[in-house]
Formats: sequence, structure tokens, C-alpha cells
Amino acid sequence: KRIVDLCAAPGGKTAQLILAGAQVTAVDRAPSRMARLKANLARLKLKAECVVADAGEWTCPPCDGVLVDAPCSATGTLRRHPDIAWLKSEDDIASLLDIQLKLARHASTLLKSGGTLIYCTCSLEQEEGENIIAQLLEQDTSLTRRPITADEIGWLSQAINAQGDLRTLPSYLPHDDAQLAGMDGFFAARLIKN
Repeated sequence: KRIVDLCAAPGGKTAQLILAGAQVTAVDRAPSRMARLKANLARLKLKAECVVADAGEWTCPPCDGVLVDAPCSATGTLRRHPDIAWLKSEDDIASLLDIQLKLARHASTLLKSGGTLIYCTCSLEQEEGENIIAQLLEQDTSLTRRPITADEIGWLSQAINAQGDLRTLPSYLPHDDAQLAGMDGFFAARLIKN
């Protein structure tokens, strides 16, 4: 399948897509971040088409899938980066919402009929996850949610919310040793182009 990874750097998801057999086009707007992605792919001996461009404007022929790992507040990484609580404000989140919705809307235009859009963020904030998807589905009737199922994510079935999206919380990985406990907060939704 031909997959576009928008906001692709540093390339972990790009690499996973390639290893799963996809032909990947990785797009990122920052030349320095794209250099890091290319270095990571070279280290792993993987190949992708790499494009430095604004992911909200870049176009291509219709593809099988688009992954949007949108820029976000990163509040889901708070346990590893406690400074986020002091560095981020509600204004920071508000300024990202327009970008996130723009990227999600644009990603839909890149899909062929039957194509899959994955939208995700490492944010705990519903405004950056569930609310973006609700707005997108309201504005773009060519998209339909395809719920994520428990058998697709293994032991973490409690991470599937009522809408069928994935929502992990730091509390989902308990451990007797507190230093080994916890996981990042993360949101992902799967949408299909009608």
C-alpha cells in the first residue's frame, strides 16, 4: 500500500510502516527534522520517499492511507517530561487546534476511495483528540470512523473509548516498582474515506 506519513520526523512510525510492507512518503516541514528522519532510515537500512514541505498544503495522487501524528501539547508524555506542566498553557493548546484540524482535513483530500486516515497525538487533552475527530467528521462527510477493536491492540482493551478510538492513559501500565510503571498518554482514531 502507498502510505503518506505527515509530520513524519523523527521517523519511528515511517520505519514501522515500511517494515509492514508499505511504500511510504514521509513529509515534514523542517529540513533539520527531515535530516534526522533520513539518518534514522539509513541506520535501519530502510527507504522512503522523503519530502520537505508543509504537510497542510503538500499534495500527491490519491493514496491508500495517511498517518497524521499531529503537532500537539505532548501532555501525554508528562511522566517522562514533567517540565511540560510548567511550559505549556491553555493558550498553547488553543494555538495548536487550528493546525491539527487543518492537517486532518487536508489528509482526507489525499486519500483514495476506501483509504484509511489515522489521526493521532501524544496528548491527554480531549480538545486535541476526540474533539478534533468530532469536528472533522462533522465537516467532512466523506469520512467514516472505523472503530479500533480489542483484538487489534492485545491486552490493552480498556484503552478503546466509547467511539472506538484509542485513548491510553499513564495509569494503564501498573507495576510494583513505580519507576517501571506507567505509559504515555496517547490518542488515535481510524477513519475511512467513503
